[in-house]
Amino acid sequence: MVILVIAILILAIAVLIAYNFHIQKKIAAYNNINDRINNLSVLQDFMKIAGQEESVDQKLKMINEIIIEKYNIKYSTIVVFNGAEYVVKASNVDEKHHEVLSNLHTEEIFQDSVATATPKYVTIDSDNEKLPYQKTEMGRAKSAMFFPLYIENIYIGYWIMESGQMHAFDKTDTTIIDVVKDNIISVLQTTAYQDTIENIDRIDKFTGLHSAEYLYGAAKRTIDQYPTSAIAMFRITNIEEINETVSRQMGNDIITEISNIVKARMNSQYIFVRYMGPKFVIAFSGVEEDSLEEFLTDVKTEIEELVIIDEEEIVEKIREVKGKRVRVKEVKPQKEASPKINFVVSTYYKGTGLELLTQKLEEYLDTAEKEENQINYI
Repeated sequence: MVILVIAILILAIAVLIAYNFHIQKKIAAYNNINDRINNLSVLQDFMKIAGQEESVDQKLKMINEIIIEKYNIKYSTIVVFNGAEYVVKASNVDEKHHEVLSNLHTEEIFQDSVATATPKYVTIDSDNEKLPYQKTEMGRAKSAMFFPLYIENIYIGYWIMESGQMHAFDKTDTTIIDVVKDNIISVLQTTAYQDTIENIDRIDKFTGLHSAEYLYGAAKRTIDQYPTSAIAMFRITNIEEINETVSRQMGNDIITEISNIVKARMNSQYIFVRYMGPKFVIAFSGVEEDSLEEFLTDVKTEIEELVIIDEEEIVEKIREVKGKRVRVKEVKPQKEASPKINFVVSTYYKGTGLELLTQKLEEYLDTAEKEENQINYI
């Protein structure tokens, strides 16, 4: 009888152990599914940010904030090589530490990590120690994980997360962290074109205006605050003639004066750029093209009433007079020029290709008759 009771107890214990093991497997599976859902949610947040009308730097800062919040990380810093130097693009670490953080690639402890594209974990074992890359600070970070960032085998920078506790990442699930790292790389990859556009913009020396690239970067964020906007492009149709018959300096003066006339009429929501050569673009953010007739007519009239006069120039020449070489003065006659412009206007719809619209406007002006001199709506 005793043996039977013992056997039943052993069997019950075995069943309980098996059931407990089954429950543990279910919990592990649930946690795994939950982690995947969380990671998918984070990825969706990242992609949503990548598609927003924000600068690349602002997008990276928003992503870094999500990393800190979702994964409960004390410090997170993203550093990117911009072609000339390493720059801290996003960090919640005090700015006084940014110089150190932007030079981690030079630290011996991380050089193998960069060379082999593998993460590096560093920590301390006592409070009187400091992490190898720290210069003067000791209390802020006591453990860190360093991740080099690569796009298609090209090293582009690194991400480092830090903790104020020793051995904080000893039991960290690196698969989850790899997902975060891959998401950072994905966003950097998707914003690479935008970053190029934002950094290629230049200021024209004759007009003080932004170049065409400005339209597709910072300016687009202003334009896209509205569902539709009117985009106008105009070309100085006789600039080549002015350059040839008067002087190139006269042509430059014409361009400068025209830009001053238009700039004087701009409000804070309008964007005015020198598109290319004798072509200019005005983006009327949130304005219907039908309401521009009076504005454009006034601008066109004022521009075409402009007269630039080339000042008289006294030129000294040596001539032979009655068999003698003498120095004589000649007065070079005045020359004047007035610009003629051709306007073309169309509507831009938020979310569509602004660069495709400006290409269409440019094509219209480039193929128009040279004598065309009016305001066109297409």
